[in-house]
Amino acid sequence: MAGFDLNLPIINWDEVEDFDGDISDLNYDFVWDYDNEDGEDGNGRGSGNDGINIKRRRHYPPDMKRAIYALCLERSDPGMMKEGVTKSVATDMGVPWRVVQHVWRHGQIGGGIEAFESKKKNNCGRKKLSFNPDAIKDVPLRQRRTLRDLANALHMSKTTLFRRLKEGRFRRHTNAIKFTLTEDNMKACVQFCIQMLDSQSIPDEPTFKSLYNIVYIDEKWFYRTKPDENYYLSLDEPNPRRNVKSKNFIDKVMFLAAKARPRFDEYGECTFDGKIGIFPFTYWEAAKRSSRSRERGTMELKAMTSVTRDIIRNYLIEKVLPAIKHKWPNEERGLPIFIQQDNAKTHIAVDDPAFLSVAQEDGWDIRLTCQPPNSPDLNVLDLGFFAALQSLFQKSSPSNIEEIETNVIKAYEEYPANRSNHVFLTLQGCMREIMLAKEGQHYAIPHMKKRSLERNGQLPIRLQCDKQIYLDAVDFINT
Repeated sequence: MAGFDLNLPIINWDEVEDFDGDISDLNYDFVWDYDNEDGEDGNGRGSGNDGINIKRRRHYPPDMKRAIYALCLERSDPGMMKEGVTKSVATDMGVPWRVVQHVWRHGQIGGGIEAFESKKKNNCGRKKLSFNPDAIKDVPLRQRRTLRDLANALHMSKTTLFRRLKEGRFRRHTNAIKFTLTEDNMKACVQFCIQMLDSQSIPDEPTFKSLYNIVYIDEKWFYRTKPDENYYLSLDEPNPRRNVKSKNFIDKVMFLAAKARPRFDEYGECTFDGKIGIFPFTYWEAAKRSSRSRERGTMELKAMTSVTRDIIRNYLIEKVLPAIKHKWPNEERGLPIFIQQDNAKTHIAVDDPAFLSVAQEDGWDIRLTCQPPNSPDLNVLDLGFFAALQSLFQKSSPSNIEEIETNVIKAYEEYPANRSNHVFLTLQGCMREIMLAKEGQHYAIPHMKKRSLERNGQLPIRLQCDKQIYLDAVDFINT
């Protein structure tokens, strides 16, 4: 049996150098993973065929350590832990008893609750995966329709790609198909925008007209409900059931809207809201058969299924023109007023005799004009007013044609005048972009923070155009 040699020289510890390597932190909180250990038969589940038991370290956040320490303080005398407290706290918190002891010692030495601060505040965790946004340009557009397709093309995780999207490393774009414009169409759009410039401001400081003497008209369908709706429901609430015979049987009504630019005085008060009117294409008809809801012969409201040129002429003569003459400011009576329409086949010609005879009566000078072909952005109704009106109308839940008509007219009357004035400034911005792009299609609708300018009292009435943009547009037309 080997023994100790008492004749060995004594070690001089002062001559031993300090250890320069890393010393592991022994104050770890370990939790044994018993599910992965081998049973009595030696067949473990978590380690495969290598027979290795894995010991996993569990991380306890500072909030949980504070809760453990607070329970220990509550069940102990000051400065001394009572017998059985460790086991009871470990049972209540669902942690090993050694973790409770470590937390108690740490709190006693570190100064109480404030001792439990996370050491992983700044640079912690793994580094971000490298991402080059320019690599997206090399991926064909057909492989960029969804995040999953783009992630597969870039050989990266969909979740990682979504995080880069939220960080603003690349953007999502909704692409709308545009009308095909010929060279003549493009020149017509640019020529129309040039005509909207004040003749006294060109060529040095091109400025758009105020557009106060133009009434924009257009038609739009309004449906009783949409085929797809989004709702927010509680967890135990059943899904709504909406049934129709077919999507083609959803009640709808076409309206003719007429809108002019509103006017405000020097104090910001609206003197003319520009709402000429919105007129439904409906008619009353006697019921031909009896039903559960009404008797035969009862008058009921019907929607026109087709709108012809004669109907448009009658609506202009019997509804639009009288509304203009009734609502237009008296001080501008006799000045030229232009009614701008698009080039739909059902619209009447600008020199229609029946229209002109009524438009020139009683000293009025009301004329009809057309916007360039395939240019919906040059009409304030298509540019933004109809979208806002549709949003207000969808907040109601009409159940029949009469309620559709009532709710659309109500939304038209309740739409704020200052908001509709913003659309006219957007129209001027679009005309400037058309002159810059030399076409009427592929450009971004400008956003000028009109609400912020209006709050600060800096909202302009007319927008200016750069002189070089005007000169280039004139050269484009002449070539």
